[in-house]
Amino acid sequence: MKPRLPDWMTPVDRDILELLKNEGGRELVMNPRHIAENTDWSRPTVREHVRTLFENGMLEYYDESGSIYQLTEQANAFLEGQIAADELEDEEE
Repeated sequence: MKPRLPDWMTPVDRDILELLKNEGGRELVMNPRHIAENTDWSRPTVREHVRTLFENGMLEYYDESGSIYQLTEQANAFLEGQIAADELEDEEE
C-alpha cells in the first residue's frame, strides 16, 4: 500500500520519487529530461515538480552541474513508510 501524500505533493511527485527509487533495482540518478522520458509527464511538468521536491528535502543533487538528482534519506524513509505524510507537512512551513 502506498503511503498517503502530504498536501503539497501530487501524483506527479509520487511518480518521480518512485521512478528514482527503482524498486527491485539500484536507485537511479536522473535529470528532469530523463525523468520525463520515463514517465507519462511532460518535461516542463517534471521540471516544476523536481524543483518542489528539491525545496521540500525529497531530492538532492547528485551532480549539480548536470542537474542530476537523487533521492534524499527523507524521501527513502517516506517511500518505505517510515515517515508519515503528516511529518512532511511540517517540513514545508
